[in-house]
Amino acid sequence: MNSVLNILIDIASTPAILVALIAVLGLGLQKKSISDVVRGGIKTFVGFLVVTAGAGVIEGALAPFGEMFQHAFNMQGVVPNNEAIVALALTKYGTYTALIMLAGMAFNILIARITKFKYIYLTGHATLYMACMIAVIMSVTKMSAVPLVLVGGLALGLANTIFPAIAQPFTKQITKNDSVALGHTGNFGYALSGFIGKYVGNKEKSTEDINFPKGLSFLRDSTVSITLTMGIVYTIVALFAGNAFIAENLSNGTNYIIYALQQAGMFAAGVFVILAGVRLILAEIVPAFKGISEKLVPNSIPALDCPIVFPYAPNAVLIGFLTSFVGGIVSLFIMIATGTTVIIPGVVPHFFCGATAGVFGNATGGVRGAVVGSFIHGVIISFMPILLMPVMGDLGFQGSTFSDTDYGVTGIFLGKLADMGGQIAVVAGVVAVLALLLALTIFGKKKATETKEVA
Repeated sequence: MNSVLNILIDIASTPAILVALIAVLGLGLQKKSISDVVRGGIKTFVGFLVVTAGAGVIEGALAPFGEMFQHAFNMQGVVPNNEAIVALALTKYGTYTALIMLAGMAFNILIARITKFKYIYLTGHATLYMACMIAVIMSVTKMSAVPLVLVGGLALGLANTIFPAIAQPFTKQITKNDSVALGHTGNFGYALSGFIGKYVGNKEKSTEDINFPKGLSFLRDSTVSITLTMGIVYTIVALFAGNAFIAENLSNGTNYIIYALQQAGMFAAGVFVILAGVRLILAEIVPAFKGISEKLVPNSIPALDCPIVFPYAPNAVLIGFLTSFVGGIVSLFIMIATGTTVIIPGVVPHFFCGATAGVFGNATGGVRGAVVGSFIHGVIISFMPILLMPVMGDLGFQGSTFSDTDYGVTGIFLGKLADMGGQIAVVAGVVAVLALLLALTIFGKKKATETKEVA
């Protein structure tokens, strides 16, 4: 039994296999030929592996940057990192995490079936991480195993339905259609960035329309502009960190400036690979998902990882990352001045989440929207972990914590309910959210019926 469960968990937590199977199922439900089904499944599988490889290249380039930054400016504190905190949590809460993850995926499909919120969350690793956080918080309530898994799974299913929904109005502005949604753990922050951009910027002045002087027209190539910008950033931090530290701890003896430029190039290469993989995935998964939409969950929309929006505004990706990181640095100085727990800016969340926030801010507010939206996003993901840590029990202060906004919103909501009324309050709160979705669905149907009658 355990071996079967482990296989199911491995499939569910491996995005490439999970989404490839979804593509195969969708094409099969459309009664496509075997060759079409095989081709669609393999291209989707490979596309996700390409995206994963690109993300790995970026994370590999950002890891030494984080170390250089901490050494250069002598910063000590909590570093938000989803992988690090999950690795700690799984040693104690692994079984609950696995069961909540599987229950959450089932609840997500059920909620999409019975409500108007038709989002099927396909980002497996994000689902695993959210399940892990929920398992930790639910365990703090001392709830017994069966209700813990059921209530935790329902909470996960609701989160994986609601967060794509709140970002979808802005996602549609980016993609110009309603065929795909965003399934990532920063959706609350992205939606906020899009909302802010609407009021502070001008979407007619897009980051992608930046007019470079004729002699600098090569900067319109996103690979070139990202490489040059990150080369400058890496070099500045390397100068402060010093050749001795970098040569001894990071570069294996390579000159620190050369090493910094190499890592900047690796960063740009990772972005290039991600963009290629995203194009491959979208070309296959959207048509394949039509079968699931028609047969299993009518009108359902696949919610995919945040790099799906990167090709729509590559300049906003870079602007969003940099301004979100600046927001993290400003927040760090505020924390030092006010004596709170110090959250050191995590380069990985500020890139993936900050870059995505930049794309959302640009969609509604152009350059100004991308800058302001991403900066505020950077501040939020710096302060939100401080509020999340106390509800994480023994894992609250382990030198790392969850970083993205959706972890903060979900964790603080469940944690505060547990503090106020224990198990009963948590169950009541989760059921109340489900009831709200059902009420909104019923109200929406009534409103649509009345509109038709008037017409």
